Amino acid sequence: MSDKQRQVLDLLNEDCRIPLERAALMLGMDIQEVAEIIDTLEKERVILCYRPVVNWDRTQRTVVEAMIEVKVTPQRDFGFDAVARRINSFAEVRSLYLMSGTYDLLIQVTAPTLKELAQFISERLSPLETVTGTSTSFVLKRYKQDGVVFDQPDEDRRLSISP
Repeated sequence: MSDKQRQVLDLLNEDCRIPLERAALMLGMDIQEVAEIIDTLEKERVILCYRPVVNWDRTQRTVVEAMIEVKVTPQRDFGFDAVARRINSFAEVRSLYLMSGTYDLLIQVTAPTLKELAQFISERLSPLETVTGTSTSFVLKRYKQDGVVFDQPDEDRRLSISP
C-alpha cells in the first residue's frame, strides 16, 4: 500500500463524506488521482462501505444491544474461521471478532427486544456444537464509537468577565 493510499484512507476514515475537491486540496493531490485511489481501494475491497456514526439514543428507535464473549472449540483443518462463518450468518450479529485472552470470539448483537436477544443466545448461538460457553454484557449507554464522542456538552462561547 502506498503512502498516498494510506493518506486517502486516513482522511476518509475521519469523514467519508468529504468532497473530492476538498480531499485533493488537503492531501496536495489532483482530484482525479484521489478518485482513482478511492476506486482502486473499493475494487480491492480495502474500502468495504461508507457508514455514518449514528446516536440512536436521539431517535425513536428502540433496540437491545449486547456484547457476547464466546468460547469455542476450533474445527480441525478450519480453525476458528468455520465457526465464525456460521455465527456470521445470523442476522442479529453486527460485528464479530477473533480475540486473544480468556474467550475466543467477541460478538456484537442487536435485537428489537430483550426476549428476542435472549432467544437468539439460548436457542441459536449456545446450542452450536463448537460453542463451549458464553458471557453476555448489555450495552447500557454509548459514550464513544469509532472515535466519535456522543453527547459532548456544548462549548460555552461566552466571554469571561473578571471583576
